[in-house]
Amino acid sequence: MRFTSILQAFASRESGITLIETVVALAIMSTIAVTFLSGLATTYKAAFIVDEQATAESLAQSQMEWTQNVDYVYSTTQYSSASIPSGRDYINYSATITAEPLHNPDDGIQKITVTVKRFDETVTRLQSYKVDR
Repeated sequence: MRFTSILQAFASRESGITLIETVVALAIMSTIAVTFLSGLATTYKAAFIVDEQATAESLAQSQMEWTQNVDYVYSTTQYSSASIPSGRDYINYSATITAEPLHNPDDGIQKITVTVKRFDETVTRLQSYKVDR
């Protein structure tokens, strides 16, 4: 009997229960919102990194093809790079092309390394060989 009277007294205070329910609901909604926004931020960052990597790899490949088609220069350590496209996808990218003869003296085979940077940080590096034909 005493227990039911305490329960009825507690149930008659609906404003207290409503406040607690509201605070719990806000806490749950806040947790869901923070989790959702963190997921969006992570997705955006991942998409940015993948786009940057794909652009750098495309640029490195075109620079390597450029180097393969220019005349062979004996005992050089560097080739000039092709011009980088002016589109907004290539803003702040740069490319350097280094050459290293496989034998000393240079017998017509060089190891070519194309390094693509963005904001002076290396994004990708591509290596191949150039042969004097």
